[in-house]
Amino acid sequence: MRRGEVSAAEIVESHLLRIAEVNPTINAITQLLGDRARKEAAELDRRRAAGEALGPLAGVPFTVKDNIAIGGVATTHGIARFRELVATVDAPPVARLRAAGAIPIAHTNLPDLTIGGMHTRSELFGETRNPWDRACTPGGTSGGDGAAVASGMAPLGLGNDSGGSIRIPAAFCGVAGLKPTYGRFPADHRIGPDDPTLASQLIPVDGPIARTVRDLRAVYEILAGPDARDPRVVPVPLAGPPLPSFPRVAVVADPGGKGVHSDVRAAVERAAAALEDAGYPVVEVQDVPRLEDALSAYGQMIMTEFSLIWPMLKTILPRSSLPYIEMSMERSKPVDLAGYLRLTSVRLGIQRDWARFFLEYPLVLGPVFTEPPVAPGLESSGPEGHARVTSGMRLCTATSFVGVPAVAVSAGLFGGMPQGVQIIGAMYREDLCLDAAQAIEERIGQITPIDPR
Repeated sequence: MRRGEVSAAEIVESHLLRIAEVNPTINAITQLLGDRARKEAAELDRRRAAGEALGPLAGVPFTVKDNIAIGGVATTHGIARFRELVATVDAPPVARLRAAGAIPIAHTNLPDLTIGGMHTRSELFGETRNPWDRACTPGGTSGGDGAAVASGMAPLGLGNDSGGSIRIPAAFCGVAGLKPTYGRFPADHRIGPDDPTLASQLIPVDGPIARTVRDLRAVYEILAGPDARDPRVVPVPLAGPPLPSFPRVAVVADPGGKGVHSDVRAAVERAAAALEDAGYPVVEVQDVPRLEDALSAYGQMIMTEFSLIWPMLKTILPRSSLPYIEMSMERSKPVDLAGYLRLTSVRLGIQRDWARFFLEYPLVLGPVFTEPPVAPGLESSGPEGHARVTSGMRLCTATSFVGVPAVAVSAGLFGGMPQGVQIIGAMYREDLCLDAAQAIEERIGQITPIDPR
């Protein structure tokens, strides 16, 4: 676009045509911003023609999960209560992408209030389908962005991850996703004037979904860095100190020894072989540090906070979203104040043990989800389905609790469905994660965009 080979208007129009073609089947788009995107593209074309300098993402359309604010557009969170909750300004990551020349083209679907389950189904917009197989969930909670990127509706999606919500859609839809370190990207997760409580400050992070790791890296460089609207952001360099050689990779195919599907194990093995071919020393280890402690503390911390507002949440959530949270609270029972304070110290101890682990193994390779893509709504179908999904995402859950970065990357097709793996690194070492994920992608290949099946 900067060279004048294609105009921003042509780029936007081609994606709007693709949305019109495939979204009726996929149902990933909730609010289309066609006219607005056309105006922004026309302005970019005017600036290019005038010889003005353009940003590194000039003309790139992107989708935005419907819990991240786009100024002048309703941030519905997928529920009727917030149908008219129009944002006054862009959320920090949206503002950064637009400043780089990217163009928001649509809001995307998510589970009700992002807490209604792993499957992307909302009260306002219905069910998003996996473009590979409608009998499988696209994952969630950023499943709208995962499905949109995989099916060619946009080259970039902006979602968030508090336990796999970027990585699982990336794995299930055959694309790539970055969950950054806590404090790497600025965000604003307020609903109304009040800031979120502690667990919701420490765990959820915004991040990108794209079709290639190279694209993730370009967006990472745009999104990182301090912002006055988010005092949590740490001004650390984009890349850490160089290592003397390729970092050692700890391979954990079955976190916690709870069982893993043969396709998932094969995907991890394929990714490990790709890393070895690239020169990485790969070592199979028994497990990551204190997995069970992290899972228990994560569940209790979040469900304790949920329990305090549950009487209010029950009045605004549709009935179909209640079972997932109720089963989650039954599985991880809320604790009292003394117990909650103890959990905050447990978290610090787990983070310390992970930091020590990374001194020996700077990277971890493992599954995103320990099963192939599951049926839509399995997590809300009953205690057995809830337990399967909770167990399947266990490595995502633990790494979100610790706050470390991870990149989900496709390991190819198994049984006709995408299977993703994740590369996990020490805090603020997204650069190492991206390097390793790109080495995997270069050797295994890219499988999207696809036409919906």
